[in-house]
Amino acid sequence: QVTLVESGGGLVQAGGSLRLSCAASGRTFSYAMAWFRQAPGKEREFVATISTNGARTSYADSVKDRFTISRDNPKNTMYLQMNSLKPEDTALYYCAARQYYIGFRVNEYDYWGQGTQVTVSS
Repeated sequence: QVTLVESGGGLVQAGGSLRLSCAASGRTFSYAMAWFRQAPGKEREFVATISTNGARTSYADSVKDRFTISRDNPKNTMYLQMNSLKPEDTALYYCAARQYYIGFRVNEYDYWGQGTQVTVSS
């Protein structure tokens, strides 16, 4: 049983930076976690994922070299540092969790937050 709450979204100019946080209700040391995003009229898409201990990460090609996923297990919190933001990054960003293994598909994750809005203006 895991409850996730995202925060840190907002409005930024293109080229700017933003850090999203995802706070979990309990211990998440045995859960892989991920960020997904969904723009209006489009499918929810994978952004980044991180293994249980943070040793392994993976990113969508669209955000590689710009975004960094991390986690702080003692604080039960996951982060997404977003740099060099582009208008196409505009979306509702969700955090998600599943037991043990990282995943890349929406249907592989069991726990979801309610999302935080990121808007990047030109």
